[in-house]
Amino acid sequence: MAKKLTEAEMPTADYAFYGLVWAGTVMTDRVDRALVKAHNLPVSWFEVMLWLASSPDPVPASILGNSTLLSRSQVSRVVDALQTRGLVTRTPSARDARSVEVSLTEEGRRVFAEADATRREALGPVFTELLDEKDLEALAAVWRKLKAEKTGGPEKF
Repeated sequence: MAKKLTEAEMPTADYAFYGLVWAGTVMTDRVDRALVKAHNLPVSWFEVMLWLASSPDPVPASILGNSTLLSRSQVSRVVDALQTRGLVTRTPSARDARSVEVSLTEEGRRVFAEADATRREALGPVFTELLDEKDLEALAAVWRKLKAEKTGGPEKF
C-alpha cells in the first residue's frame, strides 16, 4: 500500500498549492453545510448576496457574472432562485437598456445579515480563531498577489 507523502517530502510550492486547495474545499463545504442547515441558503447563493450586500447601488448582472466564482449561467440561475424567494429584485438598467441590475430586497438584507453571522460562526473554529491578525494580513497579501497576476492589477474580492 502506498504511503501518504509528508510535508517534508513535498516541494514547498506543491505543499502550499495543495494546502490552498484543501483549505478552500474544507472551508467552503463547512460554510455551505452551515448555511443550508440554518437558512436553506447554498454557499453559491450567499456569494451572490455578498456581492450585492457590498454594493450601495444595484449591480449589473454582467458584473455579478464577472465577479463571482460562478459562471454567468450559474449566476443567472442563482438570481432566479433568490428572486423566487423574494431576496433580490431585477430592474432594467438606467445606463444600458439591454442590461438588468440586481439588488437585495429588505428581506434579502435581513437574510444576508443572518447568513453572514452563520458563516462567521462556522469559520471561527477552523479559521479566524486559529489565525492572528498577522496571519490574516499575510493571507490577504498572498490573495492580492495571486489576483493581481490574473487580472493585471489589484482587484477587490
